[in-house]
Amino acid sequence: MRSVCVIGGSRYFGLHLVSLLQESGARVTLVNRGSAAPPPGVTHLVADRSDEAALAAALGGRTFDAVVDQVLYTPAQADVACRVFAGRTPRYVMTSTMEVYDPATSPLVPASAAPVAESQVDPARWAVDLGLPWHDPQALARHFDEATGYAEGKRQAEAVLARTAPFSWASIRSAHVLGGGAQDFTGRLAHYVDRIAAGRPVAVHEDARPTSFVHHREIAAVLAWAAAAEATGPLNACSHGALTAVDLGRLVADRLGTTAHFEPADGGAASPYSFDRSYAMDNARATGLGFRFSRTADWLPSAIDEAAAAGKAA
Repeated sequence: MRSVCVIGGSRYFGLHLVSLLQESGARVTLVNRGSAAPPPGVTHLVADRSDEAALAAALGGRTFDAVVDQVLYTPAQADVACRVFAGRTPRYVMTSTMEVYDPATSPLVPASAAPVAESQVDPARWAVDLGLPWHDPQALARHFDEATGYAEGKRQAEAVLARTAPFSWASIRSAHVLGGGAQDFTGRLAHYVDRIAAGRPVAVHEDARPTSFVHHREIAAVLAWAAAAEATGPLNACSHGALTAVDLGRLVADRLGTTAHFEPADGGAASPYSFDRSYAMDNARATGLGFRFSRTADWLPSAIDEAAAAGKAA
């Protein structure tokens, strides 16, 4: 029986990941800070993953066939993971993000009008600064705004793995995750559904550019697949079919049987998923390695229905 450690995994698509691993016959150990009840059937270990001594003590002598790290946000956390899991696992998968490609968060990221491939941001070439106050959000805010800190933290976390990981590793660069109704704690799809249902305008950029999406169950499936795969380095994870914010608004309106109204975004007032720069990803690498992605158009209607139902129940 395979043994898989999941760090995080107590909400949203993390719950699906745990279920998929269990359905595959894996024995799952869940590590988190204990702020939420663990899913049934797991071995639950409580530790702050940023605290090296506490994490090592909680793990004890356990070893794993793979680790899936859903809450790896900084190079400091990656540095801890490389030391604590050295000799404990041959395989490490981190949940990364499409935000690593955002040129607005780093002058080193080139803007692109085409869907971006993993080589656009190469973690092996990305600089790492472990001297920054990664453990102190307030202090870090003196160096980065929130969006930049998040994107740069993920880029540098990948870079630490690329340089020093004592195990095979992969980073799953997730597109925007949709679906799940009330499970979707971001409220971003609900923003569109609620405003359009009420006849209120959705604020978008004048020339809104496309971005990529992935269903909440699909990203869980990608992570489970990656845990058992041999591919290393970054892997883009997105459904086929990028959309602009205007496209998304119109699809929501069609599903609700109404008309979408839009207004120009003013500065930071743009709706979620509205971008003035292209944000679409190319998933050819993961596809070539054997993962079969769905089409956004196939699951988006049900995701809209779930968001609408959650709104009515609230």
